[in-house]
Amino acid sequence: MGLPDLEPDDEDVRPRGEADHGSEGDGAPAGRRRRPLWVTVPLAVIAGIVAIAVLTPLTVAARVWYQARQDERPRSDAIIVLGAAQYNGVPSPTLQWRLQHALDLYRAGVAPAIVTVGGKAPGDNFTEAESGRKWLIRKGGVPASKVVAVPVGRDTLESFKAVGKEFERLHWSSGVIVTDPWHGLRSKRMAEDNGIHAAASPTRSGPSVQTRDTQFQYIVRETGGYLSYVLLGKSVKTPSETIKIIHGDPTAPAPPGGSPTGTPSP
Repeated sequence: MGLPDLEPDDEDVRPRGEADHGSEGDGAPAGRRRRPLWVTVPLAVIAGIVAIAVLTPLTVAARVWYQARQDERPRSDAIIVLGAAQYNGVPSPTLQWRLQHALDLYRAGVAPAIVTVGGKAPGDNFTEAESGRKWLIRKGGVPASKVVAVPVGRDTLESFKAVGKEFERLHWSSGVIVTDPWHGLRSKRMAEDNGIHAAASPTRSGPSVQTRDTQFQYIVRETGGYLSYVLLGKSVKTPSETIKIIHGDPTAPAPPGGSPTGTPSP
């Protein structure tokens, strides 16, 4: 009885001694080749740059959002009111909101003094700092000796450089900043860089908190402003903010002469 013919298995078809390329070297699967370093390294670098470019602004925006929701009121040497527009010596509604909030903090015993900040535009008769100081004394009943005006600055950074020197002169070290919510993170960083141990207690009134669209716009602007300062050492000016604030408030009284004067909000 004859034996049946046996067909060789597929695996046995390969000539003897042929190497299994998938089992050699670093164990890479059969048929796959490692990318050369001159391809892998540039791809990794590009991926890292893209990740940084995307994640950094998102992280800063999250910090701006988080800081805006904090109301920090530690016992401090002074309350710092950042400037906004004034009308021939009369604070704009935005500046009045800030001054009123500072007055509330002062009456609550957060600090024994208030510092008003802000210079003036060419042609103005009064500075933001002077206008704020007069309002606190006349309308708020704060003793004149307890209100210090620093009439310097067309932007936040310039103002804080002057405030830092005034704090040093008065031997003060800590301050609570009063400004709009989204401005808190950048303001604190600039204050710290000028020798002030800073906290932020923002106002809750005004166009910056009216709608979600407005809030988003302010967050985007402040994210760019913070990165501009940290990376380039520059302060972002907002030349249209004063006009937007006044016309965005239907309850705001018309300014004398019908047009705003004073510098933009820092």
